[in-house]
Parts: sequence; C-alpha cells; structure tokens
Amino acid sequence: MAGAVLAAVHHAEVVAHRVGEPFGSLVLAVAVTIIEVALIVTLMADGGDKSSTLARDTVFAAVMITCNGIVGLSLLVASLRHGTAVFNPEGTGAALATVATLATLSLVLPTFTTSKPGPEFSTVQLTFAALSSLILYGLFVATQTVRHRDYFLPITRQGEVITAEEHAAAPSARAALISLGLLGLALIGVVGLAKGVSPTIESGVAAAGLHHAVVGVIIALLVLLPESIAALRSARRDRVQTSLNLALGSAMASIGLTIPAVALASVWLSGPLVLGLGATHMVLLALTVVVASLTVVPGRATPLQSGVHLVLFAAYPELAINP
Repeated sequence: MAGAVLAAVHHAEVVAHRVGEPFGSLVLAVAVTIIEVALIVTLMADGGDKSSTLARDTVFAAVMITCNGIVGLSLLVASLRHGTAVFNPEGTGAALATVATLATLSLVLPTFTTSKPGPEFSTVQLTFAALSSLILYGLFVATQTVRHRDYFLPITRQGEVITAEEHAAAPSARAALISLGLLGLALIGVVGLAKGVSPTIESGVAAAGLHHAVVGVIIALLVLLPESIAALRSARRDRVQTSLNLALGSAMASIGLTIPAVALASVWLSGPLVLGLGATHMVLLALTVVVASLTVVPGRATPLQSGVHLVLFAAYPELAINP
C-alpha cells in the first residue's frame, strides 16, 4: 500500500511538472485527498461506532501535519540553506484564511451546535457544511489558477515572480498522459489495498494501548509523507511558495473534499458521525491559526518561525498518545 501511495504521488508530480505551478500543487493535493478519503470511508465502513470520530481525527491530523509539520520543516530547510525563507504573503495568506474558515466550520462548530446531542451536526447542518466546503474550495481553486495565479508562484529574494523552472525540462505531453493513466491505476490500488490494511492499523493501535485517535494520525502521516518530501525538495531549491502551496493546499483539500465525501457516505454508513473537536484540539487549532498568520504576514521567515511551528506539530501527536 505504501508503494501504491508513493507511485500515485510520483505520477502526480510528473503531471504537476508538465502543467506547472500553481496547477501542479493542485494536482498533487487532490490526488492525496482521494487516497485519504478512500482510507477513511473504508475504515468507517468496517469499524462501526468506534470509527465515528475517524473522519474528524484524520482531517484534524492532516491540518496539523500540513500547517505545522510541513510548513515548519520547509521554512527550516529554506532558512538554514538560504538565510531566510521568502514567499508571497498574498497567496499564502488567502490559503491560510480559507483553511482556518473550513476548519472552524467543519471541526469547531459541531462542538457547540445544539440541534443534535453530542459534537455532531444535524442532517441540515452537515449538508450546509459540505456545500460550504465545496464552494470555498472551488473559489480558492479559481483564484489560484485563474484570477490571481501570480500570487501563488515562487518569488525571488527581490520579490520577482518566477514563471518557469530552470532545473529540469518539463516532461512531454505523452509522458504526462501516461503518468495520468498510471496515477489513476495507483489510486485504484490504494483504494483496494485499504480494505486489507485497515484491520492491521486498528489492531496495532489497540494492541499498543493507544487512543483510537492515533489511527487518524497514522493515516494522515502515511498519506502525507510523499507530499512532505516534495515540499522539502522545493524548499531546498528556494521555492518556498511551492512548499506552502503543497502544505496549505493539502490542508484545504483534506477538509474541503473529505467532509463532503464523508457526509455523502454517511447516508449509507451506520453509526454516528462525530466531527466536533475537543477542548485541547481546539486550543491547538486556534494557536496554529494565530502563529501561521504571524508567520505569513512578513512574507519571509527565519528558523525561529519554523521552530514554533515544529513545536506545535510535536505537541499534537504527544497529546494524541497522552490525551
């Protein structure tokens, strides 16, 4: 299954290199999200009531991994290698605002609504959250790829937009089409293998005596590891904006596409769908949004900012294991 995930992301990167930025980051983010949705739905279908929080745990894990782990590592690599990490605050700020809004609507509000007992949405509320997620994600994609594409392109240290990459020639149209077909096959392989892997993941977590939320962390780490490698490669080449596009785009796709998919799947899945975060995770989410906002505003970062993000990232699995 890990091989299928790596193959899927590899072929997504080939397609991404062909279409260029910011379309490339979008292709990779959507491919990763399809894998994530397949894993969540498969585990929920087999898990019954004990998997009622799986979608919430996985989506929140993806947000923490991308907004703190990938962002922190990318800023650290770029700042240590090039002095400071530079990026476009307009595009990055728009992406962060969208992620914060989606996370609040989908993961925070269910804790406080009263139409249904527990941290759950009613059917009408869940439909609204799903449609809002799709609309916001669609608006962001239109902004990123059409109206303000230059906001999401890498920039030089003088603030000039880099419109083309010089490190390697883009693959041919034929190679890109072949990779597109192989990407589809790899995604089908991930979906099929998820059925066999899901009992192993859950039994391993149970045998270790860990909280069930750790299953969501494992899924998110598995799915996002190849994308993390792609972001670090971009950071090493001083293309921090590409790294941030990958990180925040994945967080956005994880919420904006996973929540509607899970909402649709809940029609035939038995058991409750718990989306509301607990108090500890809400504090982590709020702190992440505040810290990320302060990181984005200047348009450049030092190892200090990366260290703050990485500490927040480390706090999440520590609290998942020891709630």
